[in-house]
Amino acid sequence: RVIDFLPFTHIFERGWAYLALSEGAQLIINTYPKEIQESMRETHPTSMSSVPRFWEKVYQAVKAKMDNASSVQRKLFNHALSIGRKYNIEYLANGKRPPLALALEYQMVNRTILSLVRKQLGLEHPNIFPTAGAYVSPEVEQFVHSIGISMIVGYGLTESLATVSCDHKGKKYTIGSVGRPVSGLQIKIGDNDEILLKGPTITKGYYHRDDANAQAFDKDGFFHTGDAGYMKDGELFLRERIKDLFKTSNGKYVAPQMVESLLLVDKYVDQVAVIADQRKFVSALIVPEFRLVEEWARDHNIPFENREDLCVNPQVHEMMMERIVTLQQSLASYEQIKRFTLLPHHFSMESGELTNTLKMRRPVINKNYKDVIDKMYED
Repeated sequence: RVIDFLPFTHIFERGWAYLALSEGAQLIINTYPKEIQESMRETHPTSMSSVPRFWEKVYQAVKAKMDNASSVQRKLFNHALSIGRKYNIEYLANGKRPPLALALEYQMVNRTILSLVRKQLGLEHPNIFPTAGAYVSPEVEQFVHSIGISMIVGYGLTESLATVSCDHKGKKYTIGSVGRPVSGLQIKIGDNDEILLKGPTITKGYYHRDDANAQAFDKDGFFHTGDAGYMKDGELFLRERIKDLFKTSNGKYVAPQMVESLLLVDKYVDQVAVIADQRKFVSALIVPEFRLVEEWARDHNIPFENREDLCVNPQVHEMMMERIVTLQQSLASYEQIKRFTLLPHHFSMESGELTNTLKMRRPVINKNYKDVIDKMYED
């Protein structure tokens, strides 16, 4: 039972649906992406393809629920999560057989605690969950595997017929990689660590676009993906979309998706767009998770009438800044967000700021919020 909620116009969902049908799977079509979690609880799918944002939302929701749980419940859940991580990641992910004692303990916490988490998602019998389309936070990937869900992280493009590489269930994988290349595909790492591809699933070229083809293919027939990465122990690792790399006015390179992924695991952050290109320092536009921010404001006796009031409130800003400082401790100083603006409205497809797979259109965001961005860089 496969549930589909991404648009079929996108090669990832279309390719996945064809594969599912070829294996005799039943397709459940969800036409309202915002209601996907409710649909999952109603239909109990065993597989689903998704973008990383879906799992980030799941992770945030579970963390928020645990924050409000009793100390005993938190202790039990964290213990179960620790056992799940040890069993599924430290052993199975590394191709090692878990010791009997660990296997027995995992069976117990899986049956009594982890299964309840999956049940809340409508995933009583999870099989595989391909995830691609953007950077996958290692923290989120580790969490999903720890609760007993087989997230199949992959990488691909429209020009590669979706899949270039992916994890394989039951085989060794590394958290943070995008899996092993599919058979028959040649991968070469070129200048600036760009991933180059050649093989039967790679497009022969763009229709009647000779100039684009000349730029996209080298003399040996390898396709330039525009993504930076590297190979290690047979697995592909991504660095960043080369054209998305920001260069600050101080000459430092910043990978926006990596910075954004650190913030998106926080329960108070719904959307974030990092700004840095040709700027003195890194800043960000942040859309808060308003339901939780409103709860926080009420708990701290902060008066507000609307979202705009919350976004400009100094106490809310200070709370968010404290959390951001903690989240980005692993970053170099020049990569860290120094200033941010809270936005009262979401980035959307209707405004052209998001693609149909929820990727940000950075040029559109930069244009729509030019005045807001410029204000963050005023001395």
